[in-house]
Amino acid sequence: MDKKNQSILYHPIGIIHTPYKEASGTPIQPIAAPESEATIEVFFEYAEGLTDIGEFSHLILIYHMHLVKTSQLKLIPFLSNEEHGVFSTRAPGRPNPIGFSVVKLEKVNGNLLFITGIDIIDGSPLLDIKPFIPAFDGRSADKTGWFHETIDKISKIKDDGRFC
Repeated sequence: MDKKNQSILYHPIGIIHTPYKEASGTPIQPIAAPESEATIEVFFEYAEGLTDIGEFSHLILIYHMHLVKTSQLKLIPFLSNEEHGVFSTRAPGRPNPIGFSVVKLEKVNGNLLFITGIDIIDGSPLLDIKPFIPAFDGRSADKTGWFHETIDKISKIKDDGRFC
């Protein structure tokens, strides 16, 4: 079997409801919008999987960036004026438009998760949820590539819609 052309099929486990109705104006990272509120609606058939999730303060959301229409291997990302390889960016215009965000869990009510610190567009299909564990997920990095020059701009720059 040619693995390069192998199809992979995922089904959403829920929908992410946010105040951001379009790409333009959406924060480009969760850390840039710590007070933004959203709700995750986990489909009923997956609700049992939420058992014990309220014991965690932060979650990793893996979702499909459903409004992304183009993919580029080299692009100009939001925090730069120069072209970079897509895999050295967090830009949404990727070969597989999969998003990943670490958010704060505020409350659980049945199949609904109330979260803050969101950078996701309303209606995004949720693919998976994982608990954020600092001992596993928190690391210091010796090198941050081209980001070291622009990281202080994170709270000032919003999505301008260029990838949708």
